[in-house]
Amino acid sequence: MRSGPTSLGPFDPGFDELPGSIPLFPLTEALLLPGGRLPLNIFEPRYLAMVRQSLMHPARLIGMVQPLQAGADRDLKSTAVPPLQQVGCAGRIVAFEETEDGRYMITLSGLARFRITHELPRHAEGFRQAAIDFSPYHEDMMERGFVLADRDHFLDLLKSFLEMRQMGVDKQALAEAEDEHLVVSLAMLCPFTAAEKQSLLECPDLDTLADMLTAMFELAIATHEQRDRPLH
Repeated sequence: MRSGPTSLGPFDPGFDELPGSIPLFPLTEALLLPGGRLPLNIFEPRYLAMVRQSLMHPARLIGMVQPLQAGADRDLKSTAVPPLQQVGCAGRIVAFEETEDGRYMITLSGLARFRITHELPRHAEGFRQAAIDFSPYHEDMMERGFVLADRDHFLDLLKSFLEMRQMGVDKQALAEAEDEHLVVSLAMLCPFTAAEKQSLLECPDLDTLADMLTAMFELAIATHEQRDRPLH
């Protein structure tokens, strides 16, 4: 999703330093994109163990990926291993807090997307892990020179979409947000289906991501207006 010279934070690993395998966190409708931030509330024992293991490695990476069947991750008592989407996004733990009731509150910073080549045996503490390939998404770790083609039209659609969904909007924050941050954050936060979020994740670049978001807003608004139109 990026192009141009590399743009990494002071603690981010370089592309050549990315590992060949990472722990996986399957989570329906949780979308992490390169450059985005995803807060997570961790409470299941296997994922508490996953966080501890990740913190032991310099890169501190966790692979966010959706189950192939939406919701297959929600049965906490199930021992089944639901199949996963093949494309996910690696996030680096950039914030970590322990709670009094035994949870971890963490924030992942989206680093780069990956393709699962094959799953590895489950870790002894129960979480899934996989061998992955970052190479198709090398540009995710490059500088993005992105500008919305028609920012005013995009914001008008967004406001109509949020009003339709009865969601509040901070107009000042929208006006001040940089184009890249705006598009990435909206793709992650808007209430789309799991399949729609996977489509957003797999967009080849930010221009395509913005176009797909625009189309989703337009379709949702048109469907809502059609449903509310009188039949006489």
